[in-house]
Amino acid sequence: MWIDTHVHLDAREYGGDGAGVASRAAQEGVSMIVIVAVERGNFEAVRSLAHGSPNACYALGIHPICVPQAQDDDLVFMRAAVEQAMNDPRFVGIGEVGLDFFIPELCTPEMRDKQERFFREQLRIARDFGLPVLTHVRRSQDQVLKHLRQIRPPGGIAHAFNGSFQQAQNFIDLGFHLGFGGNMTFTRALQIRRLATELPLESIVLETDSPDIAPAWIHPGRNSPEQLPGIGATLAELRGLPLDEVRRAAWDASLKAIPRLAGLV
Repeated sequence: MWIDTHVHLDAREYGGDGAGVASRAAQEGVSMIVIVAVERGNFEAVRSLAHGSPNACYALGIHPICVPQAQDDDLVFMRAAVEQAMNDPRFVGIGEVGLDFFIPELCTPEMRDKQERFFREQLRIARDFGLPVLTHVRRSQDQVLKHLRQIRPPGGIAHAFNGSFQQAQNFIDLGFHLGFGGNMTFTRALQIRRLATELPLESIVLETDSPDIAPAWIHPGRNSPEQLPGIGATLAELRGLPLDEVRRAAWDASLKAIPRLAGLV
């Protein structure tokens, strides 16, 4: 069975059929999907979806792309929401949080400062409650690492990793796993495919980032967790390993990255 460690099941691309998407993924062998929040306004949506699907759980966080519209009291609200959710077995971590220095509007000095402030506070929440962090690291690996070293949550995942081998090792040294998904299926994605081939298998988790980052065989269509077994097969092919070995390794890595999953699978 497979675990999809990063899904936006409430995205408008699914037209309100998140539960149906989860059900179809289960039929393809995806026994658990992690639904990540992006802003205060969708905390309840991801929680409800997780409770409405036997193979789903959720994380809470404020995505860097949503930081420009976020207010400081959203962080207060988030801390209270996390405290309440700790009694919910389907709540598994903090995410999606992090830094994005790819979008020009997020790269002004003001927005960089606000992103880092929101990220640091969410890292403190993760640290205080002993939760893993599902991090957004687009063109920001070194800056994310800097804050992780200073605040030190108990691990997590560098989502959609596309950094260097040294940066990958730095995340691993901090107890983090590296998320690989649809990008790995494109033959032109040479760096990502090298990373997927040469990094320690026990440090790799699989994800779809649905509805985004569709694999090559459905690009540019809408992605879904149903595609995860195919992504896993790509990893097995790249590494020259039996599919069952890669599936078991990804399963074990997911449980280490997100320990609360163990109570659900």
